[in-house]
Amino acid sequence: MFGKKDNDMAKQNGVPTSGLSSINTLSQGTSVKGTIQADTDIRVDGTLTGTLNCKGKVIVGPTGLLDGTINCANAVIEGTIKGQLTVKDQLHVKQTAKINGEIVTGKLIVQSGAVFNVKCQMGGQVLSDFNRKAKSGAIAS
Repeated sequence: MFGKKDNDMAKQNGVPTSGLSSINTLSQGTSVKGTIQADTDIRVDGTLTGTLNCKGKVIVGPTGLLDGTINCANAVIEGTIKGQLTVKDQLHVKQTAKINGEIVTGKLIVQSGAVFNVKCQMGGQVLSDFNRKAKSGAIAS
């Protein structure tokens, strides 16, 4: 019974989690400047200016804003990112997301409607001006 619940949490948003049951939260209306180190998953619905290092999954909710550098295992972005994002495994960009900056990731999912103005390196392939190429039809959706 309890194992099933933990397993469901581990598959939240289709992106693997760190496997630990605790999730850190930066709530809406909260602002942090500096560096955050997280051994487990973290959800950001507030504002972080600085660096976020997470061994698990980073979830940026629709009201979340991260301005700086993010390093994590997996990420689901619904809010706003400005800066550098390094995701070891899978980055899922939802339709409400706004990302401007540089991305390095193993796997990438971008939903239609997302603002995605980045320089992207994925799986060893470098894609510059991804947004421009997508609009020209050079990148199939």
